[in-house]
Amino acid sequence: MPQIRKVAITGKMPYDPQPTSLPVFMLFKKISLLCASGVVALLASCATTKPAEPTLSKTDEGYKNPYEPGSYEHFKAEKDYPKTYNVWTNTQKLPVTDQSNSWLRIDLKAQRALLMNGEEVVMDYPVSTGKSSHPTPPGEYEILEKIADKHSNKYGRIYDAEGNLVNGDANAFEDEIPEGGRFQGAPMKYWMRLTWDGVGHHIGNVKRYPASHACIRGPSKTMPVVFSKLKVGSKVVVK
Repeated sequence: MPQIRKVAITGKMPYDPQPTSLPVFMLFKKISLLCASGVVALLASCATTKPAEPTLSKTDEGYKNPYEPGSYEHFKAEKDYPKTYNVWTNTQKLPVTDQSNSWLRIDLKAQRALLMNGEEVVMDYPVSTGKSSHPTPPGEYEILEKIADKHSNKYGRIYDAEGNLVNGDANAFEDEIPEGGRFQGAPMKYWMRLTWDGVGHHIGNVKRYPASHACIRGPSKTMPVVFSKLKVGSKVVVK
């Protein structure tokens, strides 16, 4: 008669040395640990493959202006700013800017001028201030005088009797004028005086570095607009 083998109900089969099942709480814990380790691995993978943050340094070879074209932030973030000859204009603010709400800021380091309406920039344009031998004095001023068509009585050119140029950068108070010759004052159109000893803002040769005899030279197309927006008494901050 065949023998019947008895198997104890212990959760084990005779041929399987491992348990066929785990308690539910242990199984859930094991799954949770596996999921957690998978998430960590995924995050680690993302951390190693995430692209580097774009740089905002203008000196980088792959630099791209991150601001919206046409905005003042975009204008200032261009690679050639502040050396650019370009002028930025707030087209919405310019029409409502007048002699009652405007003032001027001159940035000696950047060689830029800002026409302001309150605390908003209306125009940003290039200027050339005084060179090292004749620096433009920093400070807070008021416009003392406005003359649309003015010539310097101190700086200009000296010609001889035949009309030949003798001195192209002459000082009428120091340089000799040949007999029969003449002194011709440098044009300073749209003149706005800041000091009674000769410092003012006017049209001139706007080099991208300090080059004047202390005056603040501005572009010929910009100065008529600035001149019209400011008045005698308007504030000018030079720093």
